[in-house]
Amino acid sequence: MNLLSQIGREKPLFEHDIDNIEVELAEVISSSRFLVLGGAGSIGQAVVKELFKRSPLVLHVVDISENNLVELVRDIRSSYGYIEGDFKTFALDIGSSVFYSFLEQSPKFDYMLNLSALKHVRSEKDPFTLMRLIQTNILNTTNTIKASKKQDVKKYFCVSTDKAANPVNMMGASKRIMEMFAARESRHISVSMARFANVAYSDGSLLHGFRQRLVKNQPLVGPSDIKRYFITPQEAGELCLLSCILGKNQEVFFPKPDKGLDLTSFRDIAVRFLHYHGLKAIECSNENEARALAKTAKITKEWPCFFSPSNTTGEKMAEEFYTDSEILDLDRFDGVGVIVSGINYEDQKLTEFEVKISEMINRGSWSKEELVDLFRSTLPNFSHVEKGASLDSKM
Repeated sequence: MNLLSQIGREKPLFEHDIDNIEVELAEVISSSRFLVLGGAGSIGQAVVKELFKRSPLVLHVVDISENNLVELVRDIRSSYGYIEGDFKTFALDIGSSVFYSFLEQSPKFDYMLNLSALKHVRSEKDPFTLMRLIQTNILNTTNTIKASKKQDVKKYFCVSTDKAANPVNMMGASKRIMEMFAARESRHISVSMARFANVAYSDGSLLHGFRQRLVKNQPLVGPSDIKRYFITPQEAGELCLLSCILGKNQEVFFPKPDKGLDLTSFRDIAVRFLHYHGLKAIECSNENEARALAKTAKITKEWPCFFSPSNTTGEKMAEEFYTDSEILDLDRFDGVGVIVSGINYEDQKLTEFEVKISEMINRGSWSKEELVDLFRSTLPNFSHVEKGASLDSKM
């Protein structure tokens, strides 16, 4: 059972589209210079691999994680070998002055791709992590777009999320606001984006947690009432590549749900995941029962699972890729839809957002309530509900 089977699919989503335009992709990439920000995360690594195997002239990768960059290089050398182009990695924080010194002293890049993000809903549990989420997802994106414009970059790409469509949590709302800032900056530089589903087994995801629980002889847990769209890391890399290279200014690419992409429950994936490893899923009625059964699971080959209704802040029962007010092009590609209407924004609200965030940072204190109120004033339809519990309070 391969990765596709574990997430309930038989065929890759974008295989037909990639095959149809492979010659064009290869020609553009092999004659271009790329800078990938956040390139050592799960999505970033997938994008770097898609670029590398098409032999770009320059491929520079920046990420704050030194260890992940080392693993990226080892992975690429072991899988693909070498290219004639200039492939280098840099352990830098893109929010630092050092990064901007690096950018100013680097030769011109044709494309800048920003895959850096705080992606967890649990990041909104406290005001400090929440502010870092804002700095990473919104401010860093805005600042690197401005820097791209200054460096005469041809195209800027940034990754959004399905949680940005009608957001109910601060993470999704931060990406929606990021889209708005990107749209504002696109008056001066071409910007395209992608919204996509959960990347199966990406670092820190619940499915990645399944692998960790198996190694550590611990129960599998998850929500019983939530379904998500799942794509593979390679599909995530391909979608970003298609948007970056082929997307027009302000266009947002997303996977078409009607092309074999179905909403899938975490319970179903857990059962298939355990079956793949020769184990049978046994559902437990509470955490204590699950922890107790885990002690003998490797002997009995019956693995304890505990699925419970979601009761934490920011969880959405089912995700969506676009809103009713957005205009779509569903004919350009086989497996990819495109939002062509652009991202609506009010310049004054974005300016007010910047001013208020700057005031909070300068005074050195802020509350979660202040930040939620600011998000609501920037996104009037933001339906955030505080439930008083976060994912950190659950097994």
